[in-house]
Amino acid sequence: QLQLVESGGGLVQPGGSLRLSCAASGFTSAYYGIGWFRQAPGKEREGVSCISVSDGSTYYADSVKGRFTISRDTAKNTVYLQMNSLKPEDTAVYYCAWARNWYGSSWPRAGLYDYWGQGTQVTVSS
Repeated sequence: QLQLVESGGGLVQPGGSLRLSCAASGFTSAYYGIGWFRQAPGKEREGVSCISVSDGSTYYADSVKGRFTISRDTAKNTVYLQMNSLKPEDTAVYYCAWARNWYGSSWPRAGLYDYWGQGTQVTVSS
C-alpha cells in the first residue's frame, strides 16, 4: 500500500520560511508525479506545485512563483517544498499527492492524483 507522510508544517511569522517534506513508500515506479496542494478554511483545495520525479520538471501556481521551490531526493523517495517569504494568505493545510503518471500542465487537477497524505498545517501569523 502506497503511503505519503507529510511533515514540516508549523507556525511562522510573515516573511518567514518553512520546508515541507513528503516521504513516499510502498511503490516501485520511477515515473510518477508528486503534487502539493493546500486548503484554507472555507476555500477549495488548490494546487501549489508539482514535480516529475523522473526528470525533475516542475510547475508552480502563480501565487507562489518566486517564493516556493519544489525539489526531490530520489534516493529517499522524498519531495520537498521550500516556502520562503510566507504571507498570511499562505495559511492552509498542505497536502502532498502521488500521481502514477506525469500530466504536465494538467497538474492542478486534484482528480489526477491517486494517493494523498494526511496533511500538515501551515499558519502564517504575527
